[in-house]
Amino acid sequence: MKSLGIIPARYASTRFPGKPLALIGGKPMIQRVYEQCLKSNLSTVVVATDDLRIFEAVEQFGGKAIMTSEMHTSGTDRCGEAANLLNANDQDIIVNIQGDEPFIQPELINVLLLRFNDPAVNIATLASKLSPEKAKDPNAVKVVFSKNGKAIYFSRFAIPFSRDGEGSPANYFKHIGIYAYRQRILQQIIKLEESFLEKNERLEQLRWIENEQDIYLSLCEYDTISIDTPEDLLNANHWIQHNQK
Repeated sequence: MKSLGIIPARYASTRFPGKPLALIGGKPMIQRVYEQCLKSNLSTVVVATDDLRIFEAVEQFGGKAIMTSEMHTSGTDRCGEAANLLNANDQDIIVNIQGDEPFIQPELINVLLLRFNDPAVNIATLASKLSPEKAKDPNAVKVVFSKNGKAIYFSRFAIPFSRDGEGSPANYFKHIGIYAYRQRILQQIIKLEESFLEKNERLEQLRWIENEQDIYLSLCEYDTISIDTPEDLLNANHWIQHNQK
């Protein structure tokens, strides 16, 4: 059984075109993501893209890239095609790593991979504790899960709702958007149609839950920092400038 780290990356973006090639401390963002992934226990790391500029940039810094279709609407779909092109077998673990998280901790990936020591796990993701104040932010996706770590629901709303307010504060957990799947299950979920809950929350993992696919969570103390806007990029470069040795 191999573990394949796939970084889906596209050039087109409404808020930030060309984001994967934006420079952070003199390196393209996609290179920083790639190099962080190499520090993990993944067997292979590859960038899956639909743009020749990204493909060539990855090859230029010595990374591995693969060209995929322009028709994909999600990173999961792109990972599914890439896994097939890489001849993954049914039990191989495919890890979908966001291409806009240049400071991702390798430990996050390793924690996720450990979940698959349990043969019952086919899809896994991560969560971390979230303060009540930050739970109000709809951009921070919250998750509730069962005692054995199986996701019950994901929402942009602050779940669970605390009926008694301040007298009984809820424990909030933020979903960290890195996924891992067994190849057999990945090929099944990319064929599913968009679901009712998914359309409402704009969260594709709800499609899998609605189709009775179990998603297991591991808790971690790390968080991720996404670069979503040019302002985020400025902040990242400022951080690099003052912290890089």
